[in-house]
Amino acid sequence: MVVAGQDSRGRPRPGSPGIIHQSCCTADYSSELVFVLGIDPGLSRCGYGLVTREGSRLRAVAAGVATTPLDLDLPRRLAMLWADLTALLTDLSPDVVAVERVFFQTNVRTAMSVGQASGLALAAAALAGVEVVQYTANEVKQAVTGYGAAGKQQVARMVAALTGIDQPPRPPDATDALALAVCHLHGARLAGRVAAAQGNAQGARVAAAQGNAQGAGAAAQGNAEGTGLAEANGAA
Repeated sequence: MVVAGQDSRGRPRPGSPGIIHQSCCTADYSSELVFVLGIDPGLSRCGYGLVTREGSRLRAVAAGVATTPLDLDLPRRLAMLWADLTALLTDLSPDVVAVERVFFQTNVRTAMSVGQASGLALAAAALAGVEVVQYTANEVKQAVTGYGAAGKQQVARMVAALTGIDQPPRPPDATDALALAVCHLHGARLAGRVAAAQGNAQGARVAAAQGNAQGAGAAAQGNAEGTGLAEANGAA
C-alpha cells in the first residue's frame, strides 16, 4: 500500500506536488517479486501504474498521474515532468518500465507533447538503470482484453478485474498505465512458458538421441560378441 511519506515497499519517499498517488491494495510485497511500472505519456497528465504478480494473480500496487500547469511555458513544464518521473522511479523502484509507443496522432500538437513526455520517460528509466519496454495501444488492448480494437471502457473493466481492484482509478490515464504494466506481465509470463516448452522439447530430443546412441552401442556390442562366438565355434 502506498502511503504518504513511504514508497510502495515501505521506505521513505520524496514528495512532489505534481504527483497524485492512489493506493490500489493493502497487500504486503516481497522484494523478490517483479514490479512493472506502466507509463501513459502526456505533458498535461502523465499516467502511471505499478503492478506486480503473486503466483498466477496480478496485483495493482499504486496508480496516479503526474501533472503540469497549462499556464507555464514548455521548458518549465518539461522540467517539472522530468522531476516527477525521476521521483516516481525513486519512489516506486520498479524492475521494468513499460511506456506506450505512439504511432499515430491526428492532432499534431498533441502528438508533439506526447512524444516529448514519452522521451522523458524513456530517458529517466534508462538513466535509473531500469529495463525499458514499449507497447502500442493495440498490443496493450490485445494483451488485456484479447481484442486489439477494444474500447477504453472494456480495457478499464478488464484492468480492474485482472489486478484485483474494485474500480479503475481516475483519471483514465492511470488506468491506461496499469494496462501497460499488465500487458508486459502477460507477455513475460507467455515468454516464460514458451521458453520452458522449448527447454522441455530440447531436453526430450537430447534424451531420445542419447537413448538411440546407447541402443545402437548395445546392438553393436551384441553383434560383435555374436560374431566372436560364431568364429570361436567355427574354429573349434
